[in-house]
Amino acid sequence: MIKENIFKNIPNAIPEELAEVISETGDIRIERIVSKGHSSDPGFWYDQDGNEYVVLLKGSAGLLFEGEKEIFVMQPGDYVNIPAHVRHRVEWTDPEQETIWLAVYYLP
Repeated sequence: MIKENIFKNIPNAIPEELAEVISETGDIRIERIVSKGHSSDPGFWYDQDGNEYVVLLKGSAGLLFEGEKEIFVMQPGDYVNIPAHVRHRVEWTDPEQETIWLAVYYLP
């Protein structure tokens, strides 16, 4: 066993969103994602083959789901389960502090 801390070992500079695989086995992948002022590129939508459960642990962010007009604002403790092929994008993340997500990807 190796003890880790999800809030540690974050680089001072994060020019691009940082996604690190914490654990992966068979049909499940768990990632720590760190953002700081990052967002999806204009016109880009995530359209994933698997489901994604994501919980926001620190910071804040806004997600937009295709067909929705309102941005889904996320604060620490908020989570969402995104079914496969539900198109979505990150509209913004907090530029003043790291936004830390825990994402679990799994097959439908």
